[in-house]
Amino acid sequence: MGQNAVVTSEDLRRQMRPFLIAWIFCTIFYFLEYAIRSAPAVMIPELARLFGVSTVGVSAIVGTYYYTYAATSLVAGVLLDHYGAKYVIPAGTFILACGCAAFALPHPLAGDIGRLLQGAGSAFAFTGAVYLATHGLPAQRLATAIGVTQCLGMLGGSVGQIGVGPLVKGIITIPTFWYVSGVLVFAVAVLLVWVTPKEPQLQGAASSPGGILKPYMVVFSNPQSYLCGLISGLLFSPTTIFDFVWGVRYLQEDIDFPYRTAVFAVSMVPLGWVIGCPLLGWLADHWRRRKPALALGTLIMLACVLQLAFLRGIVPTWVTLLTFGIGSGAAMIPYSIIKEVNPDRVKGSATGAMNFLTFSVTAVLGPIFARYFGKALGTTLDHAMHLHNTHLFWISIIALALILTLFLKETGAAADAATPSPYKG
Repeated sequence: MGQNAVVTSEDLRRQMRPFLIAWIFCTIFYFLEYAIRSAPAVMIPELARLFGVSTVGVSAIVGTYYYTYAATSLVAGVLLDHYGAKYVIPAGTFILACGCAAFALPHPLAGDIGRLLQGAGSAFAFTGAVYLATHGLPAQRLATAIGVTQCLGMLGGSVGQIGVGPLVKGIITIPTFWYVSGVLVFAVAVLLVWVTPKEPQLQGAASSPGGILKPYMVVFSNPQSYLCGLISGLLFSPTTIFDFVWGVRYLQEDIDFPYRTAVFAVSMVPLGWVIGCPLLGWLADHWRRRKPALALGTLIMLACVLQLAFLRGIVPTWVTLLTFGIGSGAAMIPYSIIKEVNPDRVKGSATGAMNFLTFSVTAVLGPIFARYFGKALGTTLDHAMHLHNTHLFWISIIALALILTLFLKETGAAADAATPSPYKG
């Protein structure tokens, strides 16, 4: 019996290894996706000239990314559950490459189409990476694996700002940057087709329309799923809305930062995620409880914005933004929770639903922020008050996330030991 157990364990590792390799390549896809997502923040004036629109018009074009990202996350999750990763993830990568090429064309409609395609293709990156990680890594390392995945994505976000900023200021043109990005993403799509294993047992799973919808019926019938998505969306929004779109211009207009200094400062937020995502994910696994790690990260975010609002001069802004980014890594913990409050058989759909809920929050809050705060950039005479009101907006958003955390169900191993989950075993 012991020998059979050893053989079974070896067979299991052999089956998991190809998924682990594919996960590594999918994290490269996620890295590039995040670089592409964040890059417009450092080229807002140049994009305005390229598309022939105002800077607010550029923010509207850039923001369309989140509409298709949220909606396509649902499609990505269910396709992964029913067809596996072999061709689903590369298809998303190819769509992202097409979106990069379209975004290089000098017309606002091309900008909209390109950004919509970028959002649709990008939806397969994180959902696909989590799907592959759950097949290639031990279950007890789930929160850590998700944290590492997000860490690499946010490293791409930092590169998309601090690396791209100098490039587009005289070294390469804006269209060239987007064409080169499309070529790189296409190359990753080809590699993913090559390394991702087939899952033949899944091929007939989607023959029934009811079978396709059933995983989402399970996820969306669980109130905890909505709490996870709302909390994560509220914690993500300062990065996706402020840092990735408005951050550079805010520091230039309201604090009078030089361009390069502003780019460096805002790039600290995604760089902080590189530290915070695996760190807080590890803490959630180490403490065997999710909520304390989530609350800790949220409190760090809140403290940073309060310091920027009321005591900005006591430390350099880039240090505060780096610390803020570290705390922001807590936004990934609800991705572990939603998978643990739902059955294992819907893990792909749970991640897709989570992305849909999270970035629906961004899609709603983005236009609100642009209308009441972003639109006044460059026109207001009272920059201090404008910046103060902006900080109060984000303080309210983060505080709401902290309050909602109280209503989450604890799903860590310590809680499971005390109260067995109906989805385990």
